[in-house]
Amino acid sequence: MHVCEAPEAAAWDAFLVAQPYSPFLQSWTMGEVYRDSGEEPVRLEIREGDELVGICQALIVPARRGRHLAIPYGPVLRNENEREQTMQLLVRALRDVATDHRCSFLRFSPFWPMGTEPIPGTKPAPLHLLAEHVWLLRLKGKTEEELLAGMRQNHRNLIRRAQREGVSVTASQNPNEDIEEFFRLYEETRRRHHFVPYPADFIRAQVRRFAADGACTLYLARYQEETIAASVHMHFGGETSYHHGASSLVHPKIPASYALQWQAIRDAIARGDHLFNFWGISPEGVKNHPFAGVRTFKTGFGGEILELVHCCDLPLNPSYMFTRTFETIRKWRRGF
Repeated sequence: MHVCEAPEAAAWDAFLVAQPYSPFLQSWTMGEVYRDSGEEPVRLEIREGDELVGICQALIVPARRGRHLAIPYGPVLRNENEREQTMQLLVRALRDVATDHRCSFLRFSPFWPMGTEPIPGTKPAPLHLLAEHVWLLRLKGKTEEELLAGMRQNHRNLIRRAQREGVSVTASQNPNEDIEEFFRLYEETRRRHHFVPYPADFIRAQVRRFAADGACTLYLARYQEETIAASVHMHFGGETSYHHGASSLVHPKIPASYALQWQAIRDAIARGDHLFNFWGISPEGVKNHPFAGVRTFKTGFGGEILELVHCCDLPLNPSYMFTRTFETIRKWRRGF
């Protein structure tokens, strides 16, 4: 078994698609999005002979609080029984990359179910890198009627009400242009809910890169010829992910966001997707979590929670303690 740089996209994405979960953040295209945003991707693959048994897309993050190598929802490994041996080789390779790029630590946020053995040598990170409580709706073998029956009654009623009120939901035919309409609503949503938004250029790069392959849909929900809700959904490996959303309070009683998500679910069924990923929610009972405001909305569509292992760090030099202290204080101030 050995670790090497990944030479091309096709084998990489084919391996990722073949796994039980295919987080698009580990896709080759997403690496190009990060590159567009100033974070250089590092793509390593683990092979046993000529056979690909694991992939790991890491990012060189030039953060002021500490330059580091981040691994978003990776690595992705084929065989859990070989995890210990595979991770020993991979960590060694990542250490070398991090040292070459003057990084002070490695930050892992793997898409591994809670209870998975921790990566040797790591310690729990002060903060999370990505959502660690993910709400999933399984679509395989389900009809629209069955999915509607699995929703909260209030969600079914609001979807039907949006239809009666004349809300129309369309997939943009020109997402690179129409994304500016999304940003108008995104800024309004940010002010209303007081969250830290993704940078606009990052979202533009996502849409540009993925839409070119038909792997991204920008949905626009309109009422009385006005766009009052919008979302960006990613499609990869038979999974649709609700990644960015925005809405207006111009017509607060019109449930456009419910109709929008239902249309995205119906389109996912039509594509033959097996999974609809609503992305992050808050842990039950935690009210000051950044995803607390969307928990009721997302879970009402039916589905189940997947709890992931917590983000972990592997310190590489003493300067890591500066980052850890800074982030621990920030966590204390925020309360999560």
